[in-house]
Amino acid sequence: MNSETQSVSAASQSYPDRLQSKLRRVLVSWELLLLCVAVFIFWLNTQASPYFLDPWNLSDATFNFTEKALIAFAMALLIISGEIDLSVASIIALSSTAMGYAVSIGMGTTELLIIGPLVGLACGAFNGLLVTRFGLPSIVATIGTMSLFRGISYIILGDKAYSGYPSDFAFFGQGYVYWVITFEVVLFAVFAIIYTLLLHRTSFGRSVFAIGNNPTAALFSGIRVNRIKFILFLLTGLMAGIAAVCLTSRLGSTRPSIALGWELEIVTMVVLGGVNILGGSGSIPGVVLAAFIMGLVTFGFGLLNVPGIVMSIFIGLLLIGVIGLPRVWTKGLHFWKSIVSR
Repeated sequence: MNSETQSVSAASQSYPDRLQSKLRRVLVSWELLLLCVAVFIFWLNTQASPYFLDPWNLSDATFNFTEKALIAFAMALLIISGEIDLSVASIIALSSTAMGYAVSIGMGTTELLIIGPLVGLACGAFNGLLVTRFGLPSIVATIGTMSLFRGISYIILGDKAYSGYPSDFAFFGQGYVYWVITFEVVLFAVFAIIYTLLLHRTSFGRSVFAIGNNPTAALFSGIRVNRIKFILFLLTGLMAGIAAVCLTSRLGSTRPSIALGWELEIVTMVVLGGVNILGGSGSIPGVVLAAFIMGLVTFGFGLLNVPGIVMSIFIGLLLIGVIGLPRVWTKGLHFWKSIVSR
């Protein structure tokens, strides 16, 4: 057998091995587990209420997660890099307040579509500067700006509300593109594709993973760590501004308490999607599945008339469980191995 025949034979043997290895990774992946959980919750909802499978009800269910998921995509990259932004819900409030003020002085829909994301971008830049230029820990900096941004909204509005938004502005939070497919679902799908490609198919995404695993090594390998982190804060602020446009459009009014508590749900969505809270690993498809799961659970509770406080308890327990159970499992495995090895 000549060398060419041997190389062909070796390649033919390694090809099925690669397929088996890829299949094995899929079968043990967190994303597959999330998919199974999503299917199970979907089935439970069909058993819980005869109205669940109505196409218009399913369409309404998407409002429970699309706006939060838009922010979760950018938040996933930020957490993978080892940082976090807890001010996103307050950015929504400030962006919505800015849009409400713009309406009160006679601005139209086009201006609102610019102001909302622009305010979000400015808030993200402020957070990014605090972390990358002044060296503040992101959790401390964004807890501070969480109070700052929402406090500004309360100063401007007090116990009042902005309303009277243009009628065509309602499309971005309530409109349908085709049949039961809402504009928000289309926006969610577009950004899911964009962030999947950005994180998993570009050098920027590889740099985000490298920073999350070891920022010092990433810096010495030529990656501009602070610049990338600043961009990630910008993206998170921008997505919060876009979410503010959708939420304000859907509600038709602005109050300083808008989106209160969303930061917890967004972080839960990201961590449930398989993103390591300590950074270094995660995927956008996992976040997409986690968004569907949380949306299905929320809508199912709504159909059963479960009080909102129960949903808050569920979200809190889910966050603790997703972060804590893998650690307990790992420690249990180490303990078991130490017993077996004796």
